[in-house]
Amino acid sequence: MTVAAQTLNAPPAMGPAFAHALLPSRSHTARIPAHAAVVQDWTPDPARLAEYSRVCGFTLRSTVPPTWLHVLTFPLHVHLLGDRSSSVRLVGAVHVSNEMTLHRPVGATERLTLEVRADHLRRHAKGALVDLVGQIRVDDEVVWDGVSTYLARGVEVAGEPAKMPHLGFEPGMPQGRWRLPADLGRRYRSVSHDPNPIHTSRVMARAFGFPRPVIHGMWTHARALAALEQRLPESYTVRVGFAKPLLLPGTVGFRAYEDDDVLHAAVTSRDGARPYMVMEIDR
Repeated sequence: MTVAAQTLNAPPAMGPAFAHALLPSRSHTARIPAHAAVVQDWTPDPARLAEYSRVCGFTLRSTVPPTWLHVLTFPLHVHLLGDRSSSVRLVGAVHVSNEMTLHRPVGATERLTLEVRADHLRRHAKGALVDLVGQIRVDDEVVWDGVSTYLARGVEVAGEPAKMPHLGFEPGMPQGRWRLPADLGRRYRSVSHDPNPIHTSRVMARAFGFPRPVIHGMWTHARALAALEQRLPESYTVRVGFAKPLLLPGTVGFRAYEDDDVLHAAVTSRDGARPYMVMEIDR
């Protein structure tokens, strides 16, 4: 799909963009930008990548995790939905699912072109669903692409309500447990640059209906991939569904199993009965 593109010199700072995204839209009719946001010829900070790997549990390598590539595109999510042409605001929207494909290993020092567009706006019983579609290229080669689906409440779209796809989950005893400290949201914010205060402030978390801060869904995604990295091929597609917010501090279970060419994993309650995140990896 070819759309008009707004070219930026660098990924925008998320503090100002996030503050703008906090402003309520004047329209209850859902609208999304018709243009893409693009950053060309960008080399990420290797020190930030190293700290990201430590926070998420990845081994330090000369190639990068696919969730790191999502982190690089995320400022463009905030920028696009903060645009004046958008009535869908990222602040308050719920990240319900994510899919990404790593087409080949991406070197830590490769120069990247980042591109994100908003797409597939559709009605939902609680508001509207919208996809933020990202792509990363090295020269003209697509090396990564991803789709983040958000549920935006309080806006309206014509048509029949769409159903959110749900990955299957079966309760089971965890193979391991992770203890998540109270400062994990601050540590992840320092490497992701995501300033959403529900992850770090008890007051703001309560304002959004949570009793305590919640960890970023993309940390949970990354931590699960890190637990599986010895079993991952050089290219693969991973899909996750975010089932329930994960409060900090907390203790969660983790388990994984293989079914034909699909690797399944879940981050669960301590007893394995309830999912926080469900994952499928096509290898």
